[in-house]
Amino acid sequence: MNEMQQRETQELDQNAEPAAGLSNANRRYTCSVEATLDVIGGKWKGIIVFHLLNRMRRFNELRRLMPSITQRMLTLQLRELEENGIVHREVYKEVPPRVEYSLTPFGLTLRPIIMQMMEWGRSYEMMLAEREEGLDALSDSDCTSDDKLK
Repeated sequence: MNEMQQRETQELDQNAEPAAGLSNANRRYTCSVEATLDVIGGKWKGIIVFHLLNRMRRFNELRRLMPSITQRMLTLQLRELEENGIVHREVYKEVPPRVEYSLTPFGLTLRPIIMQMMEWGRSYEMMLAEREEGLDALSDSDCTSDDKLK
């Protein structure tokens, strides 16, 4: 391998994403938004945090609240949130075993972010509805004007 190939390989290694399930402790970020999205980004993590904002929940309760998530995906997302210090997993020594998930004190600091995301989502849904109504009105008026031309 020549010197240029070695440098390219080193750059690729430095920029590689951490493997799933590994802690981000040694990760270097170029932007704080990147760090935030690395921890709570993706389709499910923000929703999991949202459902844990007000109280602890059991695994199957979270599954019911998010019917389209698979059991495996929920398990992986909860593990990553736990590894990143966002979620606490409490295992009770009972028969049958009981496991509850809650936000850590650090996880609770995400409350204003999650609430802002909720507000933004509402605004976005309203904008989409208004756009759809506008398109419906436009198509209706176009049909009406076409009828008048005949």
